[in-house]
Amino acid sequence: MELKIKAQAGSFESSDVLIMVEPQPLGVGRKIELESIVLQQFGEDLLNQINTDLDTFAISDVRVIINDKGALPPTISARLETALKRSAGIQSGTLS
Repeated sequence: MELKIKAQAGSFESSDVLIMVEPQPLGVGRKIELESIVLQQFGEDLLNQINTDLDTFAISDVRVIINDKGALPPTISARLETALKRSAGIQSGTLS
């Protein structure tokens, strides 16, 4: 999947997550910025999940900004997938 524009999905509501993605030049790699109310307890798990989801879509050069308000793992994956598809122009929505 090729990312083309900045895009986001989710909200700042309790038990949700706001995820923003921004394409980066080839070879830059992944830059993941994570803010979470459960960072101390689940920060490593969240980063592993985000990286696994990015691997699923073969995304290697991206900036991902995550503001988590206690979302469950399936919600985080769904929001990331939506943001990636919006960035690639596959799905319309916020900032696309």
